[in-house]
Amino acid sequence: MSTSPAARPTTPPTVWLTRGRHAGTAAEDVLRRALRRLKDRQDIDDFLEVPESAASPYRVFESRRRIAGEVTVRARLSLAPGTDGGQDWTLVAEASRPWDPEWPSPVGMFWPQEPDADWRHDAATGLRPGEVNPLPEDDKAVRRRLRDCARDAWHLHVVVHEAMTPDERGRTPLAHWLPPGLRRRVVEHRATPQQARVVNWALRDLGVEVPRGGAVVLPGSPAPDGYDAGDFSVRAVFLDGTEPTDLVEAVTRFDALPRPLPDGAQEALTALREDWRLLTLEEELARERELVAMYAEALDAMTKSRDLYREAADRAHEALAAYREAAEAPGNRQQSVARTAAVSPLQQLTRALDRLKGGPGFRRPAAHEAPEASGASRPEATAPGSGAPESPSVASEPGPAVPEPPSAAPEPQPVISASPPVAARSQSAASDR
Repeated sequence: MSTSPAARPTTPPTVWLTRGRHAGTAAEDVLRRALRRLKDRQDIDDFLEVPESAASPYRVFESRRRIAGEVTVRARLSLAPGTDGGQDWTLVAEASRPWDPEWPSPVGMFWPQEPDADWRHDAATGLRPGEVNPLPEDDKAVRRRLRDCARDAWHLHVVVHEAMTPDERGRTPLAHWLPPGLRRRVVEHRATPQQARVVNWALRDLGVEVPRGGAVVLPGSPAPDGYDAGDFSVRAVFLDGTEPTDLVEAVTRFDALPRPLPDGAQEALTALREDWRLLTLEEELARERELVAMYAEALDAMTKSRDLYREAADRAHEALAAYREAAEAPGNRQQSVARTAAVSPLQQLTRALDRLKGGPGFRRPAAHEAPEASGASRPEATAPGSGAPESPSVASEPGPAVPEPPSAAPEPQPVISASPPVAARSQSAASDR
């Protein structure tokens, strides 16, 4: 999956989001008790536990409150199934106008605010946001931790190098001076004086460097547009109990950058906007009006589609009726019959046979027929006992008859087609012989 900022949507300015891990057990019971106390103290307007769904293993809680009397904040917390390390939770909140860091953190709309509460753990590293977290002594462990922090885009990770070992005042966490909306989202890492080289070696792949006795804000993954390591590093942080003004200003500027949504945040934000169930009466009425308008629009589209279909069907019927009337007209019917007869296969076969026979007046004589000298136009039978078969007479010019020997058997005559003049010339030649 691409980690480019251009491949992800940007976090909307009205949205506040974070995630964490509840290290103990029975996180659901802790949430239920805290929500009841918050509502009883009127710290929240209302809350709702969404009924379980067979399609999702997550438990979902919704909470609502008003800030400054006119800004409504809706928050949704989803609780993952428990594991050996605890239960991961994701919180997404959205206000009715762009988020102000001075507003209280939406975490207070669900969890109790005890300092050592089990829910206050970073899901990526197991560290506690809003507190000082010393880096491990092992060099490889330092590199693993900072690599994990570099991939985490849900929190703001700050690495502070101690120029010398601070006293109790110097161990005050950075979150103490941050706006309320940032205190639960900043993870502070402290490096001892001798760990300066190890830390920079571990951060070399990220292109950032911690000045000696200074601090740097890690870019996260993916890095937001406009991030430059030099703009978010502080050369000197005095850990003497005074406010680190430059570092607070760098963290605040980093939080104001348009940052891509981290992994899983898009789904959580979509669920907050589309599956929200904790509605007021006005919101329920507005939603019902939206549904009515949507259904009316869909019905209107269906009606228009039906009318267009009906009009097309009527035109098709009219065209079919006109075609049938034209086909049943007398002139068109005769032309159709003549056109059918002209291409009749029987006529084509008859004409072909006529061409082979030599014309329509052609007649093929039988093998036993012979031309007679009588010149009659119709054949006559020979005398009985003569042994000569009947032969049709061929119409010809008058001429002497040719006697046939009585003892000779008649020879079969070839099939010859002759016209009357040709037959007369043949009889004359026979009489000359």
